Amino acid sequence: MNVKLKVLTAGVLFFTGQAVMAQKDSTKTQNIEEVVVVAYGVQKKSTLTGANVQVGAKEIEERPISNVLQALDGAGAGIQVASGSGQPGDGISIRIRGTGSYSVSNEPLIIVDGVPFPGNLNSINPNDIESLNVLKDAASTSLYGSSAANGVIMITTKRGKKNSSKITLNTSTGISSRFIKEYDRVGPADYYVLAWEAMRNGRRTSTPAEGIAASNAWASANLITGNLKTNVFNVPNSTLVVDGVLNPNAQLKYNDFDWAEPLIGVGIRQDHNLSFTGGNDKSTYFSSLSYLKEEGYITKSDFERIGLRLNADSQVKSWLKLGTSLNASVSSGNIAVDGVDSSSSFINPYSWTRRMGPIYSPYQHDPVTGERMYGPDGEVLYDAGAMRGPDAASGRNIVWETLLNNNTTNTYNAQGNVYAEMKLLPELTFRTNGAYNYRGTLNKIFTNTFIGDAIGVGSASRTAYFNRDYTFNQVLTYDKSFGNHAFTALAGHENSAFLRDYLYGYKRNQSVAGAYEFGGFVDNTSINSQIDTRTKESWFGSLKYNFSEKYLLEGSIRWDASSRFATDVRWASFWSAGAGWVMSKENFISNIKAINLLKLRGSYGEVGNDALSSWYPYQSVFDLGYNNGTEPGVILSNVADPSISWETKAQSDIALEFELFNRRIRGTVEYYNSETRDLLFPVPTPLNPGIPGNSIQTNVGNVTNKGYELTIGVDVIKNQNVKWTVNAYGTSYKNEITKLPQESIINGSKKLMVGKDLYAFWLKTWYGVDSSDGAALYVLDQTLYPDLKAADVRTVNGTLVTTKQAKAKYEYQGSAIPDFFGNISTTLNVKNFELSAAFNYQFGGKIYDTNYAGLMVSYLQGGAAHVDLLDRWTTPGQITDVPVLNSVTAVEANAGSSRWLVDASYVMLRNASLGYNFNKDVVKNVGINSLKLFVSGENLWLSSKRQGLEPYQSFNGTVNPRYSSARIITFGLSTTF
Repeated sequence: MNVKLKVLTAGVLFFTGQAVMAQKDSTKTQNIEEVVVVAYGVQKKSTLTGANVQVGAKEIEERPISNVLQALDGAGAGIQVASGSGQPGDGISIRIRGTGSYSVSNEPLIIVDGVPFPGNLNSINPNDIESLNVLKDAASTSLYGSSAANGVIMITTKRGKKNSSKITLNTSTGISSRFIKEYDRVGPADYYVLAWEAMRNGRRTSTPAEGIAASNAWASANLITGNLKTNVFNVPNSTLVVDGVLNPNAQLKYNDFDWAEPLIGVGIRQDHNLSFTGGNDKSTYFSSLSYLKEEGYITKSDFERIGLRLNADSQVKSWLKLGTSLNASVSSGNIAVDGVDSSSSFINPYSWTRRMGPIYSPYQHDPVTGERMYGPDGEVLYDAGAMRGPDAASGRNIVWETLLNNNTTNTYNAQGNVYAEMKLLPELTFRTNGAYNYRGTLNKIFTNTFIGDAIGVGSASRTAYFNRDYTFNQVLTYDKSFGNHAFTALAGHENSAFLRDYLYGYKRNQSVAGAYEFGGFVDNTSINSQIDTRTKESWFGSLKYNFSEKYLLEGSIRWDASSRFATDVRWASFWSAGAGWVMSKENFISNIKAINLLKLRGSYGEVGNDALSSWYPYQSVFDLGYNNGTEPGVILSNVADPSISWETKAQSDIALEFELFNRRIRGTVEYYNSETRDLLFPVPTPLNPGIPGNSIQTNVGNVTNKGYELTIGVDVIKNQNVKWTVNAYGTSYKNEITKLPQESIINGSKKLMVGKDLYAFWLKTWYGVDSSDGAALYVLDQTLYPDLKAADVRTVNGTLVTTKQAKAKYEYQGSAIPDFFGNISTTLNVKNFELSAAFNYQFGGKIYDTNYAGLMVSYLQGGAAHVDLLDRWTTPGQITDVPVLNSVTAVEANAGSSRWLVDASYVMLRNASLGYNFNKDVVKNVGINSLKLFVSGENLWLSSKRQGLEPYQSFNGTVNPRYSSARIITFGLSTTF
């Protein structure tokens, strides 16, 4: 692969690609120095003392992604990703070397073209990106000080090249469909039998004197009228199920029970990008125009974006260079209901297409003939749910409501960076940057008048955010080399401000159908607005030295002040020191031909985190605008600790980098140890109506993350016609709480305690099913319940157990943190063909599958049932892990416990592509410099412990009925003129 070093103006130099060499022919190679983006500049990769992972433009351009962060999924060791939802335009959540905070953000700092970027990255066209750099340790991140505790992601956009011009067209079209299969659920025939069985067994428990025949008859008589309400078979209600058997003469009157079918399908994706780059001896430019339209696989979910970018640089004087980066985009989209924040909502389509019993149709049917009913104009008539069981959303219809309701968001983005770079002396450069980001969003929600939350009246809401942020920095760099010595000194100042305007309004009582704006509604129900501001000021400096690029030293320091904290604790210092030894340059190794690079590096430093949800955490604040009788009033909303300050993360890192056998084997073995001190934590207070939330945020805890990372790359085959490369990343780490404000804190399914990790499950201990009677069994908490003669207490295989879930023993049940996770990718080039694939994997860790638990209820009352219920206990002596179905004891069987934990291991084909590059001598005859055709896919295959499970949904091991990630397959071409 012939590679030419590209000097990119605006003070940004970088080189992309996996291999770090230029190949003159099949036998001779020449090294090219790889230059990577670092904090406030660039640096030779060979002189780094920190951990820096780079993803180049080639790895981004052909992938069907709408948010550039999606390219980091599987990009390197230590990068853990929780997948974004299937909502088009959504991003992902990223953890770099574990979770280091509890109540503040764990997301990394985003830097775009040298300045912090607080906006949404779906506003930036991925095809405009030249490189992504992930800075993982303190030596790499400490120049960003108080914002760098969670790592830093540096995004560099494309710029022009001197004395060249090129037009590039990338276009693709594809489809978006559901990737995660639905849980396997029973059909109508089995459903009625299972519901009948739970009712019969419950009757036997509540009326033990009654004979079995009478209990059977009672269940048959009450199955429909007393529980499920609807009979979809053509036999009388009382004879539908007799003695536990479905009537052999029963035939379905209709069979449209799939609530997902009207809502879940296939969306179309279009992505078109046109760019023009060029320049002369003094000026260069890059401009692009992009259009993206992605339809989700859920009805009324999509994302549309039009973007325009212009990057320009000019050497106006021999000592003065000026440049700018301008980006503008307008996006709009229909937003599907967020299944995470609305997990139990009646308008959550992922919940109710899954949970609806297989005997209910979304549509109205003639109760006698079963024929579907239509309105006078042929319109579909939807069922409002009057004849459904109590667990089947009576009075609601997720299909009808989704089609009638509207939720749209329009977003307007503008980002502008300008810089001036002055060469004061041959070794001394001064650079100043100014950046402005604007993001305005307007969300419109309409709720219909026919069914649902605003039945009979209708409602509308508007939520608007107007965000502006400003960043100015000034950086002085002194770069000097003499003999074998080289050093770079940097000093700078930076200040930033972020302003947010918020406006919300809600009205009810729609005056006329089709009027969706506020003027079409009568009652002003709610209106509110707010403006918030936060600022930060910083001074920083660094010193880097190397001797013959063999012995490396680096040090940096930054002082930050944040308006989030009181003036007397506002300033804090953050620093790092790093060292490296390129052992392969020593005489005793340099003569070993098999070793091309052997480098030992290490670092230690401290960085910070102030990313609290509150912008004023040191101030006790009040909510305004409350009615206080006939007078306006205020109410206390937060009690603050005025001394609250930064979290500090102390990090140490040591790594061995190697390149062997003419660089055909490359890798890194790395160990890190980080400790977050003064953990920002909501400290519980005694129950007191004077303290909202009964907690006060303060600095009280410590948590550590220790782990190993392995990176290996191998050129398996490498000649003029074939090149096969395999890259693998792996990470293993442990999280441990080392300090808490009290002995323990229970938070949902987790219990925080010194010596445990943040994601350790604390649950009732499930024992199993008693083979004699099918009872659900839990390990007994003998400390709290010492009466061993109680009727619910049993001894099974020497273990004391109970049939009462309230007496179950709580214990630690494992952790959501995996034992090992990573990625394996491969690229095969055979002449003009190129095939690539990337697999994500995770081994170990646990996940609490509440979605599955909701399908395993022991008393069916209209909600769906998993096929595993067919394995329920029915006969004495039967060995099974599914308790008896019983309407009386169902609450005992379905309680939250370790029963619902499942191994979170999985292997996933994250992406793959196949491309063909036409020979240049073929396409040049039609005025084209290059042409490539390709097919690319995301989320192609998954193997996990249970169908329906989305094991990578979150970091904390919980799942929600949410819009799961989509499978996207696209066909496209890339060409240059």
